[in-house]
Amino acid sequence: MTSEIILLGHGSGGKLSHQLLDELIVPTLSGYTPQNQNDAAIVAQPKGRLAMTTDSYVVDPIFFPGGNIGDLAINGTVNDLAMVGARPLALSVGLILEEGLPLSDLRTILISMKAAAEEAGVVIVTGDTKVVPRGKADKIFINTSGIGVIEHTFAINGSGAKIGDQILINGPVGDHGMAVLARREGLELDSDIHSDSAPLNGLVAELLTAVGADLHVLRDPTRGGVATTLKEIALQSGVDITLNETSVPVSKAVTGACAILGLDPLFVANEGKLLAFVAPAAADAALAVMRNHPYGRSAAIIGEVTLASVGRVKVRTAIGGLRSIEMLSGEQLPRIC
Repeated sequence: MTSEIILLGHGSGGKLSHQLLDELIVPTLSGYTPQNQNDAAIVAQPKGRLAMTTDSYVVDPIFFPGGNIGDLAINGTVNDLAMVGARPLALSVGLILEEGLPLSDLRTILISMKAAAEEAGVVIVTGDTKVVPRGKADKIFINTSGIGVIEHTFAINGSGAKIGDQILINGPVGDHGMAVLARREGLELDSDIHSDSAPLNGLVAELLTAVGADLHVLRDPTRGGVATTLKEIALQSGVDITLNETSVPVSKAVTGACAILGLDPLFVANEGKLLAFVAPAAADAALAVMRNHPYGRSAAIIGEVTLASVGRVKVRTAIGGLRSIEMLSGEQLPRIC
């Protein structure tokens, strides 16, 4: 590579495009040789039901404490597959690069993507790269799609919440959103806050083994945070949910930052957290599994499904009162993922 930045020619389909792919993108992400590069990937058909998901990442800034747009994109798609109980198999990666992006930044992002894929045990099998002129994007946007296989007969979806279900989360909330916001706005905080971006498919696999059909709902509370995600599940399932505010784990740093900015941690995005709705008899076993996993050391039971209804969510406050939760009418933290 003779240039140190992305040029429009890198998206032309000609010599520069092939150099970018053959010398940087493909070797870093997949290791495929030019002889093995085709217009589509061929993936062996597994036994079981297939799951598929897609997502696009436009986070600003592209580097933040605890990660970058690259590992965020991989983890986010892996987690979306895991939330329906699927084992992730293969990913595609679409890159939209802005002219002028330093190649050193792109290289760092690609290396992070490869490392995240390896940790999750998933392969990147296909992709695409486009380059747009300066000012027509913001450094880099990434689309990732994924396929996985559901190797069990359990039904895990947002409409599966049942009366009495205990609601678990695998750790503190709000870290990702506040890490990105603090870096974007140049906030000087007393304590460092790092994104919680992480692959959760391993944790989900252990939960499935431990509690099986007693696991009714899984969802990762990304944009809109825990509060919005619970509201979505309540509406899908036609149930009421009561959340215990004092049981929700929140770090002191996030609590303090939210207080300064006038934000509610329950509405702040996460990228390495999951909500699990579990039958009452299996709740303690599920909690133990979470706490024995590296991504669940601070897991807690934070609420329960109370009755069949129209999808209300209430929070029991520290003083014993109840307040209702509704979805935000606008975007509290734009470009957080």
